[in-house]
Amino acid sequence: MKKNDFIEIEYTLKIKDTSKVVDTTSEKIAKENDIFNPQEKYTPKIICIGQEQILPSLEKELEGKELNKEYTIILPPEEAFGKKNPKLLQLVSMSHFKSQNINPYPGLHINLDNAMGIVRTVSPGRVIVDFNHPLSGRTIEYKVKILRKITDTKEQVTSILDSYHQHNLKLKIENSELTIKKEIDKEIQKKILELVPIIKKINVVKE
Repeated sequence: MKKNDFIEIEYTLKIKDTSKVVDTTSEKIAKENDIFNPQEKYTPKIICIGQEQILPSLEKELEGKELNKEYTIILPPEEAFGKKNPKLLQLVSMSHFKSQNINPYPGLHINLDNAMGIVRTVSPGRVIVDFNHPLSGRTIEYKVKILRKITDTKEQVTSILDSYHQHNLKLKIENSELTIKKEIDKEIQKKILELVPIIKKINVVKE
């Protein structure tokens, strides 16, 4: 596998020292580990290597790997979600929570001023919120299998659109032209032309 190859992978992500599963493409594994979310879609994931749709360090590990072989990849904090940054542990006044009708408690995941954080401690008048990534400071373990290399043009285009949360769009590919029945951003069009060189022109049709 090399940069700009489209591949389909299945994976399970664990915290190394506790073996706790925190993410997976398998519905069975999600249910077995009590992390199943009925709103999630548990299917293999199509990515384009080099586009940082997954951790860059994991992408690097996948380069040169073979199809249909399971690999265990261990990433230390600095190659995964970073080390804990003490500056991201912030003191927030209780009044700030009350103004938003939030009753804080340790472990609560919250969105404050468009930043995701976890409440660590609660004391009279003040709350400590951790804005580090939940997996920062942890060594993580991926079990990954590359199922196939994606060479179908429509699948490649669809995977790019999915990465921009543009799902289930009507596409037509004829010769070197792509027709999409929805207006999409110029940035997305540019990415399609860059990563799928067989596409030379994109026509956007408003329904």
